[in-house]
Amino acid sequence: MFTGLIQAMGQATIGLGGVAVQSPDFLATVHPQQGDSIAVDGVCLTVARLAPWGFHADVSPETMARCTMGRPTAARAMVNLEPALRLQDRLGGHLVSGHVDGLGEMVAIERQPRSWTVEIRWQDPGFGRYMVSKGSVAVDGISLTVARCSAGGERFSAAVIPVTWGETTLQHRQVGDLVNLEADLLAKYSERLLGLEPPQSTSREEQPISQAWLQEQGWSEGR
Repeated sequence: MFTGLIQAMGQATIGLGGVAVQSPDFLATVHPQQGDSIAVDGVCLTVARLAPWGFHADVSPETMARCTMGRPTAARAMVNLEPALRLQDRLGGHLVSGHVDGLGEMVAIERQPRSWTVEIRWQDPGFGRYMVSKGSVAVDGISLTVARCSAGGERFSAAVIPVTWGETTLQHRQVGDLVNLEADLLAKYSERLLGLEPPQSTSREEQPISQAWLQEQGWSEGR
Protein backbone atom coordinates (compact mmCIF):
# COMPACT_ATOMS: atom_id res chain seq x y z
CA MET A 1 0.00 0.00 0.00
CA PHE A 2 1.20 3.51 -0.85
CA THR A 3 0.07 7.13 -0.40
CA GLY A 4 0.99 8.72 -3.73
CA LEU A 5 3.64 10.98 -2.15
CA ILE A 6 6.76 10.54 -4.28
CA GLN A 7 10.07 10.16 -2.42
CA ALA A 8 12.49 10.37 -5.34
CA MET A 9 12.87 10.04 -9.08
CA GLY A 10 15.00 7.50 -10.90
CA GLN A 11 15.89 6.27 -14.35
CA ALA A 12 14.34 2.97 -15.38
CA THR A 13 15.84 0.70 -18.00
CA ILE A 14 13.14 -1.74 -19.03
CA GLY A 15 13.72 -5.04 -20.76
CA LEU A 16 11.79 -8.24 -21.36
CA GLY A 17 10.42 -9.33 -17.99
CA GLY A 18 12.22 -6.85 -15.75
CA VAL A 19 13.26 -3.31 -14.89
CA ALA A 20 16.47 -1.82 -13.53
CA VAL A 21 16.00 1.43 -11.62
CA GLN A 22 18.93 3.75 -11.04
CA SER A 23 18.43 6.23 -8.19
CA PRO A 24 21.24 6.95 -5.69
CA ASP A 25 19.01 9.47 -3.89
CA PHE A 26 16.34 6.83 -3.28
CA LEU A 27 18.94 4.37 -1.96
CA ALA A 28 20.41 6.96 0.39
CA THR A 29 17.09 8.09 1.87
CA VAL A 30 14.92 4.96 1.86
CA HIS A 31 17.53 2.16 2.18
CA PRO A 32 15.41 -0.50 0.43
CA GLN A 33 16.00 -4.19 1.06
CA GLN A 34 15.50 -7.23 -1.11
CA GLY A 35 11.81 -8.17 -1.07
CA ASP A 36 10.59 -4.63 -0.35
CA SER A 37 7.63 -3.26 -2.31
CA ILE A 38 8.29 -0.08 -4.26
CA ALA A 39 5.89 1.89 -6.46
CA VAL A 40 7.59 2.67 -9.78
CA ASP A 41 5.44 5.20 -11.64
CA GLY A 42 2.54 3.90 -9.59
CA VAL A 43 3.23 0.21 -10.30
CA CYS A 44 3.86 -1.93 -7.21
CA LEU A 45 7.07 -3.91 -7.81
CA THR A 46 9.18 -6.12 -5.56
CA VAL A 47 12.92 -5.58 -5.22
CA ALA A 48 14.50 -8.73 -6.65
CA ARG A 49 18.10 -7.66 -6.03
CA LEU A 50 19.98 -4.56 -5.03
CA ALA A 51 22.86 -2.85 -6.80
CA PRO A 52 25.18 0.00 -5.77
CA TRP A 53 23.22 2.34 -8.07
CA GLY A 54 19.67 1.09 -7.47
CA PHE A 55 17.66 -2.09 -7.76
CA HIS A 56 16.23 -4.69 -10.12
CA ALA A 57 12.59 -5.80 -10.12
CA ASP A 58 10.74 -8.46 -12.08
CA VAL A 59 7.74 -7.37 -14.17
CA SER A 60 5.11 -9.84 -15.37
CA PRO A 61 3.76 -9.76 -18.95
CA GLU A 62 0.35 -8.79 -17.55
CA THR A 63 1.85 -5.72 -15.87
CA MET A 64 3.79 -4.84 -19.02
CA ALA A 65 0.58 -4.92 -21.03
CA ARG A 66 -1.41 -2.67 -18.70
CA CYS A 67 1.01 0.14 -17.90
CA THR A 68 3.47 2.47 -19.61
CA MET A 69 6.35 0.04 -19.02
CA GLY A 70 5.03 -2.01 -21.93
CA ARG A 71 5.52 0.82 -24.42
CA PRO A 72 8.75 1.18 -26.45
CA THR A 73 9.07 4.84 -25.40
CA ALA A 74 9.53 3.66 -21.79
CA ALA A 75 12.70 1.64 -22.53
CA ARG A 76 14.75 4.29 -20.72
CA ALA A 77 12.61 6.75 -18.81
CA MET A 78 12.48 8.86 -15.67
CA VAL A 79 10.13 7.32 -13.09
CA ASN A 80 8.57 8.26 -9.76
CA LEU A 81 9.54 6.16 -6.73
CA GLU A 82 7.74 5.59 -3.44
CA PRO A 83 8.39 2.96 -0.74
CA ALA A 84 5.50 1.02 0.77
CA LEU A 85 3.48 2.68 3.51
CA ARG A 86 4.32 1.78 7.10
CA LEU A 87 1.56 1.59 9.70
CA GLN A 88 3.06 4.46 11.70
CA ASP A 89 3.38 6.75 8.65
CA ARG A 90 1.13 9.73 8.04
CA LEU A 91 -1.33 9.27 5.19
CA GLY A 92 -0.52 12.52 3.42
CA GLY A 93 -2.01 11.57 0.05
CA HIS A 94 -4.63 8.84 -0.38
CA LEU A 95 -4.65 5.03 -0.33
CA VAL A 96 -2.89 3.75 -3.46
CA SER A 97 -2.56 0.01 -4.09
CA GLY A 98 0.02 0.17 -6.86
CA HIS A 99 -2.26 -1.83 -9.16
CA VAL A 100 -2.70 0.33 -12.25
CA ASP A 101 -6.24 0.37 -13.67
CA GLY A 102 -5.31 1.65 -17.09
CA LEU A 103 -3.59 4.26 -19.18
CA GLY A 104 -4.44 7.90 -19.64
CA GLU A 105 -3.37 10.42 -22.25
CA MET A 106 -2.15 13.90 -21.43
CA VAL A 107 -4.43 16.15 -23.48
CA ALA A 108 -3.44 19.53 -22.02
CA ILE A 109 -0.74 21.02 -19.77
CA GLU A 110 -1.14 24.66 -18.79
CA ARG A 111 1.11 26.88 -16.70
CA GLN A 112 -0.81 28.94 -14.15
CA PRO A 113 0.55 31.85 -12.06
CA ARG A 114 1.29 29.61 -9.07
CA SER A 115 0.68 26.09 -10.34
CA TRP A 116 0.16 23.89 -13.37
CA THR A 117 -3.07 22.34 -14.63
CA VAL A 118 -2.99 18.96 -16.35
CA GLU A 119 -5.91 17.47 -18.26
CA ILE A 120 -6.01 13.72 -18.79
CA ARG A 121 -8.29 11.36 -20.71
CA TRP A 122 -8.76 7.70 -19.75
CA GLN A 123 -8.06 5.40 -22.68
CA ASP A 124 -10.82 3.17 -21.34
CA PRO A 125 -13.69 5.58 -20.57
CA GLY A 126 -15.36 2.94 -18.38
CA PHE A 127 -13.07 3.94 -15.51
CA GLY A 128 -14.55 7.42 -15.57
CA ARG A 129 -17.28 6.22 -13.21
CA TYR A 130 -14.74 6.41 -10.35
CA MET A 131 -13.91 10.06 -10.97
CA VAL A 132 -15.56 12.82 -8.97
CA SER A 133 -14.74 16.47 -8.40
CA LYS A 134 -12.46 16.85 -5.35
CA GLY A 135 -11.85 13.09 -5.35
CA SER A 136 -8.46 11.40 -5.60
CA VAL A 137 -6.59 9.75 -8.46
CA ALA A 138 -3.03 8.44 -8.83
CA VAL A 139 -1.20 9.64 -11.96
CA ASP A 140 2.12 7.80 -12.46
CA GLY A 141 1.92 7.08 -8.76
CA ILE A 142 1.32 10.72 -7.77
CA SER A 143 -1.67 11.46 -5.56
CA LEU A 144 -3.66 14.25 -7.21
CA THR A 145 -7.01 15.84 -6.46
CA VAL A 146 -9.53 15.97 -9.29
CA ALA A 147 -10.42 19.61 -9.94
CA ARG A 148 -13.01 19.00 -12.65
CA CYS A 149 -14.22 16.06 -14.67
CA SER A 150 -16.56 15.44 -17.59
CA ALA A 151 -20.06 14.10 -17.04
CA GLY A 152 -18.86 10.53 -17.54
CA GLY A 153 -15.57 11.12 -15.77
CA GLU A 154 -13.50 9.87 -18.70
CA ARG A 155 -11.75 13.26 -18.91
CA PHE A 156 -10.52 15.15 -15.87
CA SER A 157 -8.17 17.91 -14.80
CA ALA A 158 -5.99 18.38 -11.72
CA ALA A 159 -3.95 21.23 -10.29
CA VAL A 160 -0.27 20.54 -9.59
CA ILE A 161 1.55 22.67 -7.03
CA PRO A 162 5.19 23.70 -7.60
CA VAL A 163 6.59 21.17 -5.09
CA THR A 164 4.86 18.25 -6.80
CA TRP A 165 5.80 19.54 -10.25
CA GLY A 166 9.46 19.95 -9.35
CA GLU A 167 9.90 16.66 -7.50
CA THR A 168 8.10 14.29 -9.90
CA THR A 169 8.20 13.30 -13.54
CA LEU A 170 5.22 15.54 -14.34
CA GLN A 171 7.74 18.24 -15.22
CA HIS A 172 8.88 16.06 -18.15
CA ARG A 173 5.42 15.18 -19.48
CA GLN A 174 4.15 16.52 -22.79
CA VAL A 175 0.76 16.56 -24.48
CA GLY A 176 0.16 13.13 -26.02
CA ASP A 177 2.21 11.24 -23.41
CA LEU A 178 0.67 8.21 -21.75
CA VAL A 179 0.50 7.93 -17.95
CA ASN A 180 -0.45 5.20 -15.49
CA LEU A 181 -3.79 5.80 -13.77
CA GLU A 182 -5.22 4.22 -10.63
CA ALA A 183 -8.70 5.19 -9.51
CA ASP A 184 -9.56 5.71 -5.85
CA LEU A 185 -9.47 2.36 -4.07
CA LEU A 186 -12.36 3.30 -1.78
CA ALA A 187 -14.60 4.02 -4.78
CA LYS A 188 -13.92 0.56 -6.22
CA TYR A 189 -14.62 -1.17 -2.91
CA SER A 190 -17.84 0.82 -2.48
CA GLU A 191 -19.00 -0.26 -5.93
CA ARG A 192 -18.38 -3.90 -5.05
CA LEU A 193 -20.07 -3.72 -1.65
CA LEU A 194 -23.14 -2.03 -3.11
CA GLY A 195 -23.46 -4.79 -5.70
CA LEU A 196 -23.14 -2.43 -8.63
CA GLU A 197 -22.10 -4.04 -11.89
CA PRO A 198 -19.34 -2.14 -13.71
CA PRO A 199 -20.08 -1.44 -17.37
CA GLN A 200 -18.37 -3.49 -20.02
CA SER A 201 -14.99 -2.17 -21.08
CA THR A 202 -15.07 -0.17 -24.28
CA SER A 203 -11.35 -0.60 -24.91
CA ARG A 204 -10.09 -2.76 -27.73
CA GLU A 205 -10.25 -6.51 -27.31
CA GLU A 206 -7.36 -7.75 -25.18
CA GLN A 207 -4.75 -9.90 -26.86
CA PRO A 208 -2.96 -12.84 -25.24
CA ILE A 209 0.29 -11.75 -23.58
CA SER A 210 3.28 -13.80 -24.65
CA GLN A 211 6.98 -13.39 -25.32
CA ALA A 212 6.18 -13.05 -29.02
CA TRP A 213 3.67 -10.27 -28.25
CA LEU A 214 6.23 -8.36 -26.18
CA GLN A 215 8.84 -8.69 -28.93
CA GLU A 216 6.33 -7.29 -31.42
CA GLN A 217 6.06 -4.23 -29.17
CA GLY A 218 9.81 -3.67 -29.54
CA TRP A 219 11.29 -5.54 -26.57
CA SER A 220 14.23 -7.93 -26.73
CA GLU A 221 16.24 -9.91 -24.19
CA GLY A 222 19.13 -7.51 -24.49
CA ARG A 223 17.16 -4.40 -23.58
